[in-house]
Amino acid sequence: MYRAKKKKEKKRTGKIRELKKYIVITAAAFVYAAGISLFIDPNRIAPGGVTGISIILSRVVPMNTGTLILLFNIPIFVFAVWKFGFRLAVSTIYATALISVFTNLLAVFPAATGDRMLAAIAGGILSAVSIGVIFRAGATTGGMDIIVKALRLRLPHLKTGNLFFAADAVVVTVSGIVFRDIDAALYAAVTATCTSFVLDIVLYGRDEAKLLYIISARPAEITARILKELDIGLTMIEGRGAYSGDRKQVLMCAMKKTVFPRVERIVREEDADSFMIVTSASEIFGEGYKSYFSERI
Repeated sequence: MYRAKKKKEKKRTGKIRELKKYIVITAAAFVYAAGISLFIDPNRIAPGGVTGISIILSRVVPMNTGTLILLFNIPIFVFAVWKFGFRLAVSTIYATALISVFTNLLAVFPAATGDRMLAAIAGGILSAVSIGVIFRAGATTGGMDIIVKALRLRLPHLKTGNLFFAADAVVVTVSGIVFRDIDAALYAAVTATCTSFVLDIVLYGRDEAKLLYIISARPAEITARILKELDIGLTMIEGRGAYSGDRKQVLMCAMKKTVFPRVERIVREEDADSFMIVTSASEIFGEGYKSYFSERI
């Protein structure tokens, strides 16, 4: 009886979680379509991927951009089923179908702005946020998302935004040729850059930090104050001066940028003659930062 009740409760929880997932995907698909129909498409900007190709071809063939997006994704769906399984394919088909429908529905409205630079930036940001949200929900928006997701399995050291940027560069170049408008290609490049930058923020967060090495005659005092006043850890490294041969303790600590001025003040107050090496850390994994194992999107 207890096991049956537990199983039923678990099944109900799973259904609620799945429902929330599709609600999130629906909202993100609408935002993505708004970026296309209200900013990018009416200003003749083809930022890349299947969306960019569809925008270009909609000027050549008598078909709506949203419809072309769906048609181009059909062979990609087949690949998605083969590569990632039926579950991902279902959520991807759902997201792509909604994007197609919303894009066609919103196309009847005039452009939100006639300023192509503003349209390029706004469209890129809306696209990046919606793609990132859909990725985090366990789906994709089809098109290059599937290809990029497959490439991430092969090349996990490359960030998603960078892969999108590389793929988009080809479509951006073609858009300038088709539209016979170098401005169109340049604005598309702005959109692609915004998308790449914002997408990495949505997926990975702004976790750039400072990495600091401190060589001081008062390492114990500096360590005590940092541990007491700041919520960061330190690592003591045994070193030896090459010229003097004296043994030294090198303090190494990683911290968020906002914490660095306080560490600098502590070091200056304890030992103004200390030697500091300050460098940037693009990513930090571990306690207090992010988990390495979660960065697989």
